[in-house]
Amino acid sequence: MRDLPKAHHQHYQHYEHHQHHREPEPEPEPEPEREQEQPVLDVVVPVFNEETDLEPSVRRLHAHLRETFPYPFRITVADNASTDRTPVIAARLAAELPGTQWLRLPEKGRGRALRAAWSRSPAPVLAYVDVDLSTELAALLPLVAPLISGHSDLAIGTRLAPGSRVVRGPKREATSRCYNALLRATLAVGFTDAQCGFKAVRREVAERLLPGVRDDGWFFDTELLVAAERAGLRIHEVPVDWVDDPDSRVDLLATALADLRGIARIALAPRRGPGSPAVPRRAGGPGGEPPPGELLTQLLRFAGVGAMSTLMHLVLYAVLRPAAGAQAANALALLVCAVANTAANRRLTFGLRGGGVLRHQGRGLVVFLIGLALTSGSLATLHHSAPSAAHSTELAVLLGANLAATLLRFLLFRAWVFRG
Repeated sequence: MRDLPKAHHQHYQHYEHHQHHREPEPEPEPEPEREQEQPVLDVVVPVFNEETDLEPSVRRLHAHLRETFPYPFRITVADNASTDRTPVIAARLAAELPGTQWLRLPEKGRGRALRAAWSRSPAPVLAYVDVDLSTELAALLPLVAPLISGHSDLAIGTRLAPGSRVVRGPKREATSRCYNALLRATLAVGFTDAQCGFKAVRREVAERLLPGVRDDGWFFDTELLVAAERAGLRIHEVPVDWVDDPDSRVDLLATALADLRGIARIALAPRRGPGSPAVPRRAGGPGGEPPPGELLTQLLRFAGVGAMSTLMHLVLYAVLRPAAGAQAANALALLVCAVANTAANRRLTFGLRGGGVLRHQGRGLVVFLIGLALTSGSLATLHHSAPSAAHSTELAVLLGANLAATLLRFLLFRAWVFRG
């Protein structure tokens, strides 16, 4: 060591002595890795042939949860029978992003994917989001917080409540509002938005409800919510900001028909116990249910009246079509048949006489407007896709639309028009 001035030398010796006798500092304990912790929330992303949107959406969802969610989480990509590069991308994301996994299913169906992912998850709160992330992720924590605290049993994002901000075309807006209005009219539900792809449920509630939910497609959400409401469970609603995905490949017609079949199945099903999405009890039979013979009689009489109404509608349409045009002829024929149909069903199917005629006819006209929208929409779709369609093709399309409208009419008649 070089010579140092005396004061500096003494200071250096004192520093050396202090360093020599200093207690060694304890080594910091390594922080536990977050992905090894049991997740509090499992967010499922059901996908089918989403090779374009999958990676950016999952990375965005993962970043949002990592930055804003205060508990351990997991993301599960549920691939239901994709035929493009979706499985390869899902596997790579699971390998790269902590707390991310993927699940491969051999069959299609959003409900099937959610059922499989939720059934095997250890998380106490289960959620799902659509892969296009149309719903703003800022609503995710408000969605699941009441479930984590135990205040609510299920939570849904709603695009139809005050405070929601929605950007979508008029066709999807009308379809959504009509569908939810139909649910309230036929099944007497209280929730506002059944089909928003932004929901969560407590795991023990899912274990209770899933065995009674039969649908594996788009109607899965509605059936789960109806089952929950019938079981007296708490459903928390969160207004969301939602922007329609213009590249959505959902087949609206096929989905609407599947939803109508699901509504009919639930409305006509007997109540089988807690969690079963059955029709509300009515006076007349044991436990308040109509006797099976009475329901069968109603169906047969309604079918007879409906067959006559359909035949009458087609005849009137054929007579009025040359002079009035397709849409006007359809509307006039439907109006005449609607009044006659309501009167016939009031007396023959439901055995009502005396007062209430005007009220029943007024409600019957609402049902008529729904049938008009269905049949006129079918004609408009036909004329848009095939402007030179033959007269016989128009009749065939109207026949199919009338069959769907007839089923819907029976449900509305039982649940609303002639209720009580």
